[in-house]
Amino acid sequence: MENLEQQLLQQLSSEGVDKISQKIGVDKNTTSTVLSAAIPLLVSALANNSSKTEGAESLHKALDRDHDGSILNNMEGFFSNPETANGAGILKHVLGNKQTVVTESLSKGSGVKSNAIAQILQIAAPLVLGMIGKKQKQEGLDTNNLSSFLGGQKEETKKSNPGIMGIVDGLLDQNRDGSSLDDIIGMVGKLFQK
Repeated sequence: MENLEQQLLQQLSSEGVDKISQKIGVDKNTTSTVLSAAIPLLVSALANNSSKTEGAESLHKALDRDHDGSILNNMEGFFSNPETANGAGILKHVLGNKQTVVTESLSKGSGVKSNAIAQILQIAAPLVLGMIGKKQKQEGLDTNNLSSFLGGQKEETKKSNPGIMGIVDGLLDQNRDGSSLDDIIGMVGKLFQK
């Protein structure tokens, strides 16, 4: 199975990561590491959301309407004005009330200011939806196929990068009472020390 995270990081290439790091004022290596955590996190959140019929239908429609993958054909244009892709609105739908926890945990673990993390997430979100929308369009995925595809992506990341998935599951787990947040922040910290 193709790994969305790897595909997107390849598509971004060194130049794309460079542009993001310049835009937010964080060095390139740190930006790349934050993206390596942010992309699977977003894919997993989408997989969780689309595991319910209502969530899968909502995502399917949004991809059909606004995220057909064309964003990936004009990365230059996107990077010059990423705000036009409404990353903030996408994050609100994808992460809901967990957005602050996710941002702050990535910030504490990486040592990067939370407003820079928020910017990286806002840039990554439309690109992730673009990749998924392109796949949906090319393969004619219906809501069930879309849900299965995202579930498969989440499993793929679990196998290839269990450390990141431990972080992701911790951040997205709804039953957390906050006491395990320190563990998650510690795991994020280890990710950035590699």
